[in-house]
Amino acid sequence: MAGRAQIPTRNSALIAMIADEDTVTGFLLAGVGNVDIRRKTNYLIVDNKTTVKQIEDTFKEFTNRDDIAIVLISQYVANMIRFLVDSYNKPVPAILEIPSKDHPYDPAHDSVLSRVKYLFSTESVASDRR
Repeated sequence: MAGRAQIPTRNSALIAMIADEDTVTGFLLAGVGNVDIRRKTNYLIVDNKTTVKQIEDTFKEFTNRDDIAIVLISQYVANMIRFLVDSYNKPVPAILEIPSKDHPYDPAHDSVLSRVKYLFSTESVASDRR
């Protein structure tokens, strides 16, 4: 299967979060949080003082770290850096957009869902030609 990305295997991997305080707190209470020996966390709490540059830098950091398998990002935060989220195409870490308490989920803006719809529409067109 040439061309398929190799997914590294390791004993454990982290889930990273970029979201509002309530969402991050809920996941931290569930045990998702991590602070390494260099005091680097696997989450960013986004509030009205957080700049788009900080969100961009954190997204790039999380997607380049070897110890992170999934990045959960609130959809309204993902909309702030939509160009980065849509251009990201690696299988690991996987990017999942989630709703938040104050901002409902909108499937029209979900990059993963739009890619899946595109793949299924392409497959259905190809299967009709057989």
